[in-house]
Amino acid sequence: MVSKNPESGVRLGKDRIEVDGVEVRRTEKIYWMLNKPRGLLTTTADEQGRETVYRGLPAGLPWMAPVGRLDKASEGLLFFTSDSEWAARITSPESHLDKIYHVQIAALADESLLTALMQGVRPAGGEVLRAKRAARIRTGEKNSWIEIVLDEGKNRQIRRMLGAFDVNVLRLVRVAIGPVELGPLEKGRARELTADEKQQLDRALNDSAIRQLRPRYSKYE
Repeated sequence: MVSKNPESGVRLGKDRIEVDGVEVRRTEKIYWMLNKPRGLLTTTADEQGRETVYRGLPAGLPWMAPVGRLDKASEGLLFFTSDSEWAARITSPESHLDKIYHVQIAALADESLLTALMQGVRPAGGEVLRAKRAARIRTGEKNSWIEIVLDEGKNRQIRRMLGAFDVNVLRLVRVAIGPVELGPLEKGRARELTADEKQQLDRALNDSAIRQLRPRYSKYE
């Protein structure tokens, strides 16, 4: 039976839908990762014509949006997807999904700085910003590499936290989101997430949701 009534019900997987004689097919959701180089904007388009992260994606892919963002001066792991619901879960502060960054600073990182980053700072009287974890990776004569883990990323959070201590960020590289690591992917290159990586991310998101629903009991009850 043929129906031209736009309000007619549709049986998914059984009915054929056409627009101007062309069959409408369900678009498969896709998930990619990019090793973002410094200097690219995390946006779909720029009014000033500056280069965006889409430069790193192969031509001919279906449309995808960046999942979250890395600022122009930052590098590393950035997801893309056509699945807006999944993207929202990845970026939601309620997901508490760890994001791991390796940061080169123009200072010698000592224990007092690392402890202060985890205790939290309030830059210029604004909101309190804190790292879930902070550890020293290696130290040179004038600068250090530190690892910072965030589970509630805010705009330019790491730069603002370190700026509160007058520490200049030389490089900032995101190396992991949840269980998925940047790995050996070359800078400026992109690839599709493997089925295992996608499953690991989904499992991490589901585990986080379960933790949020779990009742918290007072020790005095």
